[in-house]
Amino acid sequence: MKLTKYLLAVATVGFLLGGCSQEKKSTTTCAHLDVKNFQRVINGEKTDLYFLHNGDLTTAITNYGGRIVSLCAPDRDGQKADVVLGFDNLDSYIKSHEPFYGALIGRVGNRIAKGRFTLDGVTYTLPLNNGVNHLHGGPGGFHNEVWSVKSKTDSSLVLGYFSKDGEMGYPGNLTVEVTYTLTWNNALRIDYRATTDKATPVNLTNHAFYNLAGEGSGTINNQLLTINADDYTPVDSTMIPFGKNEPVEGTPFDFRKAKPIGQDLPKQATNEQLKNGRGYDHNFVLNKTADGEMSWAATVFDPSSGRKMDIFTEEPGLQFYGGNFMDGSDIGKSGKHYNYRNAFALETQHFPDSPNHPDFPSVILRPGEVYQTSSIYRFSVE
Repeated sequence: MKLTKYLLAVATVGFLLGGCSQEKKSTTTCAHLDVKNFQRVINGEKTDLYFLHNGDLTTAITNYGGRIVSLCAPDRDGQKADVVLGFDNLDSYIKSHEPFYGALIGRVGNRIAKGRFTLDGVTYTLPLNNGVNHLHGGPGGFHNEVWSVKSKTDSSLVLGYFSKDGEMGYPGNLTVEVTYTLTWNNALRIDYRATTDKATPVNLTNHAFYNLAGEGSGTINNQLLTINADDYTPVDSTMIPFGKNEPVEGTPFDFRKAKPIGQDLPKQATNEQLKNGRGYDHNFVLNKTADGEMSWAATVFDPSSGRKMDIFTEEPGLQFYGGNFMDGSDIGKSGKHYNYRNAFALETQHFPDSPNHPDFPSVILRPGEVYQTSSIYRFSVE
Protein backbone atom coordinates (compact mmCIF):
# COMPACT_ATOMS: atom_id res chain seq x y z
CA MET A 1 0.00 0.00 0.00
CA LYS A 2 1.29 3.44 -0.90
CA LEU A 3 -0.01 6.56 0.83
CA THR A 4 0.22 9.97 -0.81
CA LYS A 5 -1.21 13.37 0.09
CA TYR A 6 -4.15 14.81 -1.83
CA LEU A 7 -2.01 17.75 -2.93
CA LEU A 8 0.42 15.47 -4.70
CA ALA A 9 -0.29 14.28 -8.21
CA VAL A 10 -1.79 10.81 -8.27
CA ALA A 11 0.72 8.25 -9.50
CA THR A 12 0.18 7.31 -13.11
CA VAL A 13 -0.92 3.84 -14.09
CA GLY A 14 0.22 3.97 -17.69
CA PHE A 15 2.52 0.97 -17.31
CA LEU A 16 0.83 -1.99 -18.97
CA LEU A 17 -2.37 -0.10 -19.84
CA GLY A 18 -4.36 -1.04 -22.93
CA GLY A 19 -6.32 0.84 -25.57
CA CYS A 20 -9.13 3.31 -25.06
CA SER A 21 -11.66 2.57 -27.80
CA GLN A 22 -15.17 1.59 -26.75
CA GLU A 23 -15.99 -2.09 -27.19
CA LYS A 24 -19.15 -3.44 -28.75
CA LYS A 25 -21.11 -5.52 -26.26
CA SER A 26 -20.09 -9.17 -26.50
CA THR A 27 -22.27 -12.05 -25.37
CA THR A 28 -19.77 -14.88 -25.04
CA THR A 29 -16.16 -15.70 -24.18
CA CYS A 30 -14.36 -19.07 -24.19
CA ALA A 31 -16.55 -19.74 -21.14
CA HIS A 32 -19.74 -19.20 -23.24
CA LEU A 33 -21.16 -16.57 -20.92
CA ASP A 34 -24.44 -14.80 -21.61
CA VAL A 35 -24.81 -11.29 -20.22
CA LYS A 36 -28.51 -11.85 -19.60
CA ASN A 37 -27.65 -14.26 -16.79
CA PHE A 38 -25.89 -11.43 -14.95
CA GLN A 39 -28.41 -8.63 -15.43
CA ARG A 40 -30.38 -8.06 -12.25
CA VAL A 41 -31.32 -5.36 -9.79
CA ILE A 42 -29.93 -5.84 -6.27
CA ASN A 43 -30.83 -3.31 -3.58
CA GLY A 44 -31.83 -0.89 -6.32
CA GLU A 45 -28.54 -1.23 -8.22
CA LYS A 46 -28.17 -2.83 -11.65
CA THR A 47 -25.72 -5.67 -12.20
CA ASP A 48 -24.20 -6.64 -15.53
CA LEU A 49 -21.31 -8.48 -17.17
CA TYR A 50 -18.46 -6.67 -18.96
CA PHE A 51 -15.97 -8.13 -21.43
CA LEU A 52 -12.36 -7.01 -21.90
CA HIS A 53 -9.82 -8.16 -24.46
CA ASN A 54 -6.22 -7.40 -25.37
CA GLY A 55 -3.42 -9.50 -26.80
CA ASP A 56 -4.24 -13.18 -26.30
CA LEU A 57 -6.41 -12.64 -23.21
CA THR A 58 -10.13 -12.14 -22.75
CA THR A 59 -11.89 -11.67 -19.43
CA ALA A 60 -15.40 -11.13 -18.13
CA ILE A 61 -16.12 -9.11 -14.98
CA THR A 62 -19.40 -8.49 -13.18
CA ASN A 63 -19.97 -5.40 -11.08
CA TYR A 64 -21.58 -7.62 -8.42
CA GLY A 65 -18.64 -7.82 -6.05
CA GLY A 66 -16.31 -6.64 -8.82
CA ARG A 67 -15.79 -10.31 -9.64
CA ILE A 68 -13.56 -11.81 -12.30
CA VAL A 69 -16.01 -14.30 -13.83
CA SER A 70 -13.68 -15.71 -16.49
CA LEU A 71 -10.17 -15.26 -17.82
CA CYS A 72 -9.34 -17.07 -21.06
CA ALA A 73 -5.68 -17.73 -21.87
CA PRO A 74 -4.02 -19.89 -24.56
CA ASP A 75 -1.97 -23.03 -23.93
CA ARG A 76 1.26 -23.96 -25.73
CA ASP A 77 -0.80 -25.07 -28.76
CA GLY A 78 -2.80 -21.85 -28.86
CA GLN A 79 -5.95 -23.43 -27.44
CA LYS A 80 -7.75 -21.14 -25.01
CA ALA A 81 -9.22 -22.25 -21.70
CA ASP A 82 -10.88 -20.40 -18.86
CA VAL A 83 -8.40 -20.46 -15.96
CA VAL A 84 -10.65 -18.79 -13.34
CA LEU A 85 -13.27 -20.72 -11.38
CA GLY A 86 -16.79 -19.34 -11.22
CA PHE A 87 -20.31 -19.60 -12.59
CA ASP A 88 -22.24 -18.74 -15.74
CA ASN A 89 -24.98 -16.90 -13.84
CA LEU A 90 -25.30 -14.42 -10.98
CA ASP A 91 -27.62 -16.54 -8.84
CA SER A 92 -24.94 -19.20 -8.38
CA TYR A 93 -22.51 -16.60 -7.04
CA ILE A 94 -25.11 -15.39 -4.57
CA LYS A 95 -26.04 -18.89 -3.38
CA SER A 96 -22.60 -20.51 -3.34
CA HIS A 97 -21.21 -21.70 0.00
CA GLU A 98 -17.91 -20.12 -1.16
CA PRO A 99 -18.72 -16.39 -1.15
CA PHE A 100 -15.46 -15.05 -2.59
CA TYR A 101 -15.13 -16.50 -6.11
CA GLY A 102 -13.28 -13.88 -8.18
CA ALA A 103 -14.35 -11.05 -5.88
CA LEU A 104 -12.88 -7.75 -4.76
CA ILE A 105 -12.21 -7.98 -1.02
CA GLY A 106 -12.53 -5.15 1.51
CA ARG A 107 -12.38 -3.18 3.62
CA VAL A 108 -9.82 -5.51 5.12
CA GLY A 109 -8.74 -8.69 3.40
CA ASN A 110 -7.87 -11.73 5.50
CA ARG A 111 -8.78 -12.25 9.16
CA ILE A 112 -9.17 -9.91 12.12
CA ALA A 113 -8.97 -11.75 15.44
CA LYS A 114 -12.30 -12.00 17.26
CA GLY A 115 -13.63 -9.18 15.07
CA ARG A 116 -12.01 -6.50 17.23
CA PHE A 117 -9.33 -3.84 16.82
CA THR A 118 -8.42 -0.59 18.56
CA LEU A 119 -7.60 2.55 16.60
CA ASP A 120 -6.75 5.93 18.14
CA GLY A 121 -8.05 4.75 21.52
CA VAL A 122 -11.41 3.50 20.20
CA THR A 123 -12.23 -0.22 20.07
CA TYR A 124 -14.28 -1.34 17.08
CA THR A 125 -16.31 -4.54 16.90
CA LEU A 126 -16.89 -6.29 13.57
CA PRO A 127 -19.27 -9.15 12.67
CA LEU A 128 -17.81 -12.67 12.86
CA ASN A 129 -18.06 -14.79 9.71
CA ASN A 130 -15.17 -17.23 10.06
CA GLY A 131 -15.58 -19.04 13.35
CA VAL A 132 -14.42 -16.67 16.07
CA ASN A 133 -12.92 -14.22 13.56
CA HIS A 134 -13.89 -11.58 11.01
CA LEU A 135 -12.86 -12.51 7.44
CA HIS A 136 -12.53 -10.47 4.23
CA GLY A 137 -14.61 -7.51 5.39
CA GLY A 138 -17.41 -9.58 6.93
CA PRO A 139 -20.62 -11.06 5.51
CA GLY A 140 -21.50 -7.69 3.98
CA GLY A 141 -18.03 -7.02 2.62
CA PHE A 142 -17.23 -5.56 -0.78
CA HIS A 143 -17.69 -8.99 -2.38
CA ASN A 144 -21.45 -8.76 -1.77
CA GLU A 145 -21.93 -5.18 -2.98
CA VAL A 146 -22.88 -3.80 -6.40
CA TRP A 147 -20.09 -1.57 -7.70
CA SER A 148 -20.72 1.38 -10.00
CA VAL A 149 -19.13 1.39 -13.45
CA LYS A 150 -17.04 4.55 -13.81
CA SER A 151 -15.68 3.88 -17.29
CA LYS A 152 -15.17 1.10 -19.83
CA THR A 153 -12.90 0.54 -22.86
CA ASP A 154 -11.99 -2.53 -24.90
CA SER A 155 -9.25 -3.39 -22.42
CA SER A 156 -10.14 -1.72 -19.11
CA LEU A 157 -12.96 -1.38 -16.61
CA VAL A 158 -13.08 1.11 -13.74
CA LEU A 159 -15.36 0.25 -10.81
CA GLY A 160 -16.27 2.39 -7.81
CA TYR A 161 -17.80 1.79 -4.40
CA PHE A 162 -18.69 4.09 -1.51
CA SER A 163 -18.48 2.34 1.86
CA LYS A 164 -20.37 4.30 4.51
CA ASP A 165 -19.11 5.09 7.99
CA GLY A 166 -20.02 2.15 10.23
CA GLU A 167 -20.49 -0.35 7.41
CA MET A 168 -19.56 -3.79 8.79
CA GLY A 169 -18.37 -1.93 11.90
CA TYR A 170 -15.56 0.01 10.21
CA PRO A 171 -15.05 3.73 10.88
CA GLY A 172 -15.08 6.40 8.19
CA ASN A 173 -16.66 6.98 4.80
CA LEU A 174 -14.38 5.17 2.34
CA THR A 175 -14.38 5.95 -1.39
CA VAL A 176 -12.89 3.10 -3.41
CA GLU A 177 -11.93 2.79 -7.07
CA VAL A 178 -10.56 -0.35 -8.75
CA THR A 179 -9.32 -0.54 -12.33
CA TYR A 180 -9.05 -3.83 -14.20
CA THR A 181 -6.83 -3.68 -17.30
CA LEU A 182 -5.78 -6.30 -19.85
CA THR A 183 -2.41 -5.24 -21.26
CA TRP A 184 -0.83 -5.71 -24.68
CA ASN A 185 1.66 -8.22 -23.21
CA ASN A 186 -0.99 -10.61 -21.85
CA ALA A 187 -1.30 -9.42 -18.28
CA LEU A 188 -4.22 -8.61 -16.04
CA ARG A 189 -3.43 -5.51 -14.00
CA ILE A 190 -5.49 -4.46 -10.97
CA ASP A 191 -5.08 -0.92 -9.59
CA TYR A 192 -6.68 -0.06 -6.25
CA ARG A 193 -7.32 3.44 -4.88
CA ALA A 194 -9.16 4.65 -1.76
CA THR A 195 -9.65 7.75 0.39
CA THR A 196 -11.35 8.23 3.76
CA ASP A 197 -12.71 10.99 5.98
CA LYS A 198 -11.78 9.15 9.20
CA ALA A 199 -8.91 6.87 10.18
CA THR A 200 -9.72 3.30 9.15
CA PRO A 201 -7.93 0.06 8.22
CA VAL A 202 -7.82 -0.76 4.49
CA ASN A 203 -6.40 -3.89 2.87
CA LEU A 204 -7.87 -4.52 -0.58
CA THR A 205 -7.27 -7.57 -2.76
CA ASN A 206 -8.86 -9.86 -5.33
CA HIS A 207 -9.89 -13.44 -4.56
CA ALA A 208 -9.83 -15.15 -7.95
CA PHE A 209 -9.51 -18.94 -7.81
CA TYR A 210 -7.15 -20.19 -10.54
CA ASN A 211 -6.48 -23.51 -12.23
CA LEU A 212 -4.02 -23.08 -15.09
CA ALA A 213 -5.14 -26.34 -16.69
CA GLY A 214 -8.62 -24.82 -16.96
CA GLU A 215 -11.47 -24.49 -14.50
CA GLY A 216 -13.15 -27.83 -13.81
CA SER A 217 -10.07 -29.78 -14.93
CA GLY A 218 -9.30 -31.34 -11.54
CA THR A 219 -6.53 -31.05 -8.96
CA ILE A 220 -3.93 -28.30 -8.91
CA ASN A 221 -1.47 -30.42 -6.91
CA ASN A 222 0.82 -31.06 -9.92
CA GLN A 223 1.10 -27.40 -10.91
CA LEU A 224 4.47 -25.88 -10.01
CA LEU A 225 4.57 -22.94 -7.62
CA THR A 226 7.40 -20.54 -6.83
CA ILE A 227 7.03 -17.81 -4.18
CA ASN A 228 9.62 -15.07 -3.69
CA ALA A 229 9.57 -15.22 0.11
CA ASP A 230 12.18 -16.19 2.68
CA ASP A 231 9.63 -15.98 5.51
CA TYR A 232 5.99 -16.81 6.15
CA THR A 233 3.46 -16.02 8.89
CA PRO A 234 2.61 -18.93 11.23
CA VAL A 235 -0.95 -19.03 12.56
CA ASP A 236 -2.83 -20.61 15.44
CA SER A 237 -5.73 -23.05 15.13
CA THR A 238 -8.10 -20.17 14.26
CA MET A 239 -5.71 -18.94 11.51
CA ILE A 240 -4.56 -15.85 13.45
CA PRO A 241 -0.82 -14.96 13.49
CA PHE A 242 1.10 -15.50 16.69
CA GLY A 243 4.68 -14.66 17.51
CA LYS A 244 6.88 -13.53 14.64
CA ASN A 245 7.25 -14.38 10.98
CA GLU A 246 9.45 -17.44 10.54
CA PRO A 247 11.87 -18.69 7.85
CA VAL A 248 10.45 -21.02 5.21
CA GLU A 249 13.73 -22.92 4.99
CA GLY A 250 13.35 -26.53 6.05
CA THR A 251 9.53 -26.35 6.10
CA PRO A 252 6.74 -27.29 3.66
CA PHE A 253 6.39 -23.52 3.09
CA ASP A 254 9.64 -23.25 1.16
CA PHE A 255 8.58 -22.39 -2.40
CA ARG A 256 11.70 -20.41 -3.24
CA LYS A 257 12.39 -23.00 -5.93
CA ALA A 258 9.54 -24.31 -8.06
CA LYS A 259 7.86 -27.43 -6.72
CA PRO A 260 4.48 -29.14 -7.19
CA ILE A 261 1.83 -27.59 -4.95
CA GLY A 262 0.99 -31.01 -3.55
CA GLN A 263 4.55 -32.19 -2.95
CA ASP A 264 4.62 -31.56 0.81
CA LEU A 265 0.91 -31.91 1.56
CA PRO A 266 1.38 -35.47 2.92
CA LYS A 267 3.21 -33.76 5.81
CA GLN A 268 -0.15 -32.30 6.90
CA ALA A 269 -0.52 -35.19 9.36
CA THR A 270 2.54 -34.08 11.31
CA ASN A 271 3.07 -30.39 10.48
CA GLU A 272 1.10 -28.17 12.85
CA GLN A 273 0.83 -25.30 10.38
CA LEU A 274 -0.55 -27.50 7.60
CA LYS A 275 -2.96 -28.99 10.13
CA ASN A 276 -4.23 -25.56 11.13
CA GLY A 277 -5.01 -24.59 7.53
CA ARG A 278 -5.99 -28.07 6.33
CA GLY A 279 -3.17 -27.42 3.91
CA TYR A 280 -1.84 -24.10 2.65
CA ASP A 281 -3.75 -21.00 3.76
CA HIS A 282 -0.89 -18.77 4.85
CA ASN A 283 0.70 -15.38 4.29
CA PHE A 284 4.13 -15.24 2.69
CA VAL A 285 6.37 -12.25 3.48
CA LEU A 286 7.57 -11.17 0.05
CA ASN A 287 11.21 -10.30 -0.46
CA LYS A 288 11.39 -6.55 -1.10
CA THR A 289 14.25 -4.07 -1.48
CA ALA A 290 11.95 -1.10 -0.78
CA ASP A 291 8.47 -0.59 0.65
CA GLY A 292 5.81 -0.36 -2.02
CA GLU A 293 8.03 -1.39 -4.92
CA MET A 294 6.49 -3.31 -7.82
CA SER A 295 8.35 -6.62 -7.78
CA TRP A 296 8.00 -10.28 -8.68
CA ALA A 297 6.02 -12.23 -6.08
CA ALA A 298 5.24 -15.68 -7.49
CA THR A 299 5.04 -17.93 -10.54
CA VAL A 300 2.69 -20.83 -11.25
CA PHE A 301 3.33 -23.24 -14.14
CA ASP A 302 1.06 -25.99 -15.42
CA PRO A 303 3.17 -28.69 -17.15
CA SER A 304 0.16 -30.22 -18.91
CA SER A 305 -0.85 -27.07 -20.81
CA GLY A 306 2.31 -24.99 -20.70
CA ARG A 307 0.45 -22.05 -19.18
CA LYS A 308 2.45 -19.87 -16.81
CA MET A 309 1.29 -17.04 -14.57
CA ASP A 310 3.77 -14.56 -13.08
CA ILE A 311 2.54 -12.28 -10.29
CA PHE A 312 4.01 -8.85 -9.56
CA THR A 313 2.79 -6.62 -6.74
CA GLU A 314 3.47 -3.56 -4.63
CA GLU A 315 2.04 -5.35 -1.60
CA PRO A 316 4.28 -6.79 1.17
CA GLY A 317 2.48 -10.13 1.41
CA LEU A 318 0.91 -12.94 -0.58
CA GLN A 319 -1.76 -15.23 0.85
CA PHE A 320 -1.53 -18.70 -0.70
CA TYR A 321 -4.74 -20.71 -0.34
CA GLY A 322 -4.86 -24.21 -1.82
CA GLY A 323 -8.59 -24.84 -2.13
CA ASN A 324 -8.66 -26.86 1.08
CA PHE A 325 -12.36 -26.31 1.78
CA MET A 326 -13.72 -26.99 -1.69
CA ASP A 327 -16.12 -29.92 -1.29
CA GLY A 328 -17.74 -30.55 -4.67
CA SER A 329 -20.99 -28.79 -3.83
CA ASP A 330 -20.39 -26.04 -6.42
CA ILE A 331 -20.84 -26.78 -10.13
CA GLY A 332 -18.86 -24.39 -12.29
CA LYS A 333 -19.13 -22.92 -15.77
CA SER A 334 -17.99 -26.13 -17.47
CA GLY A 335 -20.59 -28.21 -15.64
CA LYS A 336 -17.94 -29.85 -13.45
CA HIS A 337 -18.01 -30.08 -9.66
CA TYR A 338 -15.36 -28.02 -7.89
CA ASN A 339 -13.75 -30.60 -5.64
CA TYR A 340 -11.05 -30.59 -2.97
CA ARG A 341 -7.98 -28.63 -4.09
CA ASN A 342 -9.26 -27.96 -7.60
CA ALA A 343 -7.99 -24.36 -7.48
CA PHE A 344 -5.58 -22.01 -5.76
CA ALA A 345 -5.77 -18.36 -4.75
CA LEU A 346 -2.75 -16.06 -4.54
CA GLU A 347 -3.98 -12.88 -2.87
CA THR A 348 -1.65 -9.88 -2.87
CA GLN A 349 -2.15 -8.17 0.48
CA HIS A 350 -0.94 -6.86 3.80
CA PHE A 351 -0.63 -9.44 6.54
CA PRO A 352 -3.47 -11.20 8.43
CA ASP A 353 -4.84 -9.41 11.51
CA SER A 354 -2.63 -6.39 10.77
CA PRO A 355 -4.77 -3.93 12.80
CA ASN A 356 -3.84 -5.91 15.92
CA HIS A 357 -0.13 -6.30 15.11
CA PRO A 358 1.80 -3.01 15.33
CA ASP A 359 4.93 -4.85 14.16
CA PHE A 360 3.30 -5.64 10.79
CA PRO A 361 3.22 -3.12 7.91
CA SER A 362 0.40 -0.69 8.71
CA VAL A 363 -3.00 -0.87 7.02
CA ILE A 364 -4.29 2.37 8.56
CA LEU A 365 -5.49 5.03 6.12
CA ARG A 366 -6.08 8.56 7.43
CA PRO A 367 -7.85 11.63 6.04
CA GLY A 368 -5.66 13.47 3.55
CA GLU A 369 -3.93 10.27 2.45
CA VAL A 370 -4.54 8.17 -0.66
CA TYR A 371 -4.41 4.40 -0.58
CA GLN A 372 -2.84 3.17 -3.83
CA THR A 373 -1.57 -0.27 -4.74
CA SER A 374 -1.27 -2.37 -7.89
CA SER A 375 -0.84 -6.03 -8.78
CA ILE A 376 -0.14 -7.68 -12.14
CA TYR A 377 -0.90 -11.25 -13.28
CA ARG A 378 1.05 -11.95 -16.49
CA PHE A 379 0.32 -15.02 -18.63
CA SER A 380 2.66 -16.84 -21.02
CA VAL A 381 3.41 -20.37 -22.24
CA GLU A 382 6.38 -22.71 -22.18
